[in-house]
Amino acid sequence: MKLVFIRHGDPDYEHDSLTPQGRIEAACLAERISALDVKNFYVSPLGRARETAEYTLKKVNREAETFDWLREFGPRILRPDRKERAGVSWDWLPQDWLQFPEFLDRNQWMNHPVFQEAGVGKEYERVTRSLDELLAAHGYERCGFYYRTAAANQDRLVFFCHFGVTCVLLSHLMNVSPMPLWHGLAMAPTSVTVVNTEERREGIVSFRASMVGDISHLYQAGIEPSFSARFCECWKNEEERHD
Repeated sequence: MKLVFIRHGDPDYEHDSLTPQGRIEAACLAERISALDVKNFYVSPLGRARETAEYTLKKVNREAETFDWLREFGPRILRPDRKERAGVSWDWLPQDWLQFPEFLDRNQWMNHPVFQEAGVGKEYERVTRSLDELLAAHGYERCGFYYRTAAANQDRLVFFCHFGVTCVLLSHLMNVSPMPLWHGLAMAPTSVTVVNTEERREGIVSFRASMVGDISHLYQAGIEPSFSARFCECWKNEEERHD
């Protein structure tokens, strides 16, 4: 089985839609995804993901099933340096979260008081349980830290969603804390991440990423990728996002 996670195009967060640049990106993405043999399409209920998906779905004359758990990972936190305004769960300054080793522990990361107050652990459990229910419906049942199957297949499932929730799903499939993924990966708008099953012994399955944050469809079309996946490369780069 192949799981294909796609981040939405360049976003207009205020209106939960795509920018003009995002629509160009989504059209280029559609050329790429429409060439694939896809068993099922799934999409977040948020506008920017749905609009991105529409370009592909119209091209292949297909529909996508909407899952609420594919929306951007929701809990809002008051991070230590900015307690006057709530922000997304993963947006911490590195000097703040890296001083706590438990953030790197798959069993302890959600126990920090900031995360407990916001209910991050409960939402993580809800999202990952929903993924496991979907995988079970496709023949792969969670068994501790790996999966068992009596119906192995090479189906391809495509998910149109968001950066934060993609890292949550990857962390569950790979049995790691999401914190180093949230802070160590950059997935540009319309980037493609592919995770494959590996069945090295019959019936016993694990997942391995074969592609993370790929935007070759943009480069092939001569389109400069949006910067919204990253922060400034150098502090003096005033034109790039700092916070």
